[in-house]
Amino acid sequence: MTPRPLTVAVVATLAVLASTLASGAAAAPEAPVDLSPVPERLGRSALPEGWQHGAFIEIFVRGFQDSDGDGIGDLRGVTRRLDYLKDLGVKGIWLMPITASADHDHGYATTDYRAIEPQYGTLADFDELIREAHRRGIGVVMDYVINHGAREHPLFQAAAADPASPWRDWFVWSPKPLGELTDWDIWGHTPWYLPGEQVPDLPEGASAPPKPTSTALAPAGSPRYFATFGPDMPDFNMRNPAVVKYHADSLRFWLDRGLDGYRLDAVPHLIENSAKDWNDQPESRALTGDFARLIKRYPHRFVVCEATAEPKVYTRPDICGSAFAFGLERAVIDAAKGGDGADEAVARVARFFTESPLSMATMLSNHDIFAGRRPWDQFQGDEARYKLAAATYLLLPGTPFLYYGEEIGQAGVAGLPGDAPLRAPMSWTADVRGFTSGTPFRPAAPNIATHNAQAQAADPGSLLNFYKAMLALRNTQPALARGRYEAPLAQGRVLSFQRAYQGQRVLVVINYGQEAAKVALSGLTARRQLRPLYPTAATPPGRAPVPAPRVDPAGRLTLMAAPLSVQVFRLR
Repeated sequence: MTPRPLTVAVVATLAVLASTLASGAAAAPEAPVDLSPVPERLGRSALPEGWQHGAFIEIFVRGFQDSDGDGIGDLRGVTRRLDYLKDLGVKGIWLMPITASADHDHGYATTDYRAIEPQYGTLADFDELIREAHRRGIGVVMDYVINHGAREHPLFQAAAADPASPWRDWFVWSPKPLGELTDWDIWGHTPWYLPGEQVPDLPEGASAPPKPTSTALAPAGSPRYFATFGPDMPDFNMRNPAVVKYHADSLRFWLDRGLDGYRLDAVPHLIENSAKDWNDQPESRALTGDFARLIKRYPHRFVVCEATAEPKVYTRPDICGSAFAFGLERAVIDAAKGGDGADEAVARVARFFTESPLSMATMLSNHDIFAGRRPWDQFQGDEARYKLAAATYLLLPGTPFLYYGEEIGQAGVAGLPGDAPLRAPMSWTADVRGFTSGTPFRPAAPNIATHNAQAQAADPGSLLNFYKAMLALRNTQPALARGRYEAPLAQGRVLSFQRAYQGQRVLVVINYGQEAAKVALSGLTARRQLRPLYPTAATPPGRAPVPAPRVDPAGRLTLMAAPLSVQVFRLR
């Protein structure tokens, strides 16, 4: 596979040339899906400047709220819960894939990039969700699965059925037998498959497809197609200008309807150069940058990339601008657990944003099992330490992404394969009737009776109300949402740092230890007073208000950090 880097600009030029050459020629065969060009309609954003600096919530639509009793969450269900999200304090929603898919579950096996998954609703439902979210000051971004489609995608079906198909070059093929492709190994498996090849079900906890067991549906000597994420999801040939143009037009399709941006899925895998050079190639970075620039031509749009190999690189303005900070979630959870190695974990957390761009996206967990189980399971129900982890990533720099149900301590569902334990119905009430009037598509969380949104809202000391308090700090203190990261300090199991923005300065002190700790800070402005922001006199019962200490004439401050505590001060 010889490298031929392309950009969206080059693709546009090639498309014009192709149109010119085609004039007078035989008409191209009709495509089995909509490939029509989509003009750019920039319009005006309905959201205020800077909305994307607030926190987001990641929503698995299938598991969020069912509106029609079929046991499957849908877009109308999300719209129904917008007031809950506004009250929670999030400023953005990331919708996991909502386009038509072959899997009818996770959504990453796309069959039509310009249609809503029928089980989720209609384009009219999507338009209503956008309107109602904007009316509440909430932006909406959605997953765009750019690297691969579904094996059932009509274009792949046509390409697999006929080597002379005009869609054949939309995917990547090799005429070599598997014995000559043994140098290819992606996550322990070959990425080359025969059309119709079957694989066993994904075992529990696995993150990569197991080896195929049958090739009976493909004749001997058939060419193999390339599929990074397993045979159900063949990779697009991103060296083909027509493929790049199709994705560019499809991105505009949703932006023109008012979408506020995208989470671009698996962007380091857009182009592979060889069995050795297959991950995060320069051509993939260049294409990602072009797609991100296309999106950001629309006013106030936001782009975040999934780039597990080198996430810091993808935060560069010429590539994506923001990428998930994989690895930070592990350090935050290890620090909050307070076990062996906690001191080093606190130090890793303290220095992370001294070495990383402040535009990174942060989280405790997400929809993928490789990023960890749900926090409730990782903390084994220890809510005090759960709250420390939440406060850490919600007050640090970056754009925080909550995973639906995280804010109420929803547990994972044991005994299910792959990522399914993370993707259960949202626990709205003490039983599944809060999610659906029918039979839910998947079992409810095992702790639904106690950790549901209804019960948590009524308990002033609950996880939900703690999340609301932390998000209220971000929403009312610009320094926490957009500020610089200064004076980070790890003193044993105590983390402290300052955030500063346009004359405002906020100090955060978190004690992950079981014992009270004396925290000594220096280099502050003499005689500056600290106004407590959290906890305060209005803090829920069980937390005493903190007196307002002063910095001494030498610029030193000494304060006591209670065990397992979060303290936030405004310096004035």
